[in-house]
Amino acid sequence: MSTETGQQTTWLTQEAYDRLKAELDHASGPGRADIVGKIEAAREEGDLKENGGYHAAKEEQGKLEARIRQLTVLLRDAQVGEAPTTSGVAGPGMVVEVRFEGDDSTERFLIGSREDNTHDDVEVYSAQSPLGLALTGAKIGETVSYKLPNGKEMKVELLSADPYVG
Repeated sequence: MSTETGQQTTWLTQEAYDRLKAELDHASGPGRADIVGKIEAAREEGDLKENGGYHAAKEEQGKLEARIRQLTVLLRDAQVGEAPTTSGVAGPGMVVEVRFEGDDSTERFLIGSREDNTHDDVEVYSAQSPLGLALTGAKIGETVSYKLPNGKEMKVELLSADPYVG
């Protein structure tokens, strides 16, 4: 699913959205103010070329600003809702079991957002990843293909798709 800006929509639970929104609010307000204070304090120490505290604070500021931008885009394009309640079709919020072509073993993971890191009991694959996009909408028994980073094509069979139950 794409938005008007061409960005991919990320499915989030209400809890994950609220947690990430609180992180963004803190980073944009008190978090920024903290770093500005550190930079000002380090500036007052004198020579900025050899001021480790100043350089560390500037680096921390850069990381915080990058995280603010990341959260802003993620939350702007997020689809908030309840996890699916019916089995059988792969998509965000579903725990899927797949078998890769040429491999007898299976792999089980949740299609969701890596930002929604409350799923300690199961690996999370992004719905926007090539595998997540290929599986979304697939029914049990279907084989789908997707491109690997090296350009080769991989096929995977969907064995099960069940709603995630935390």
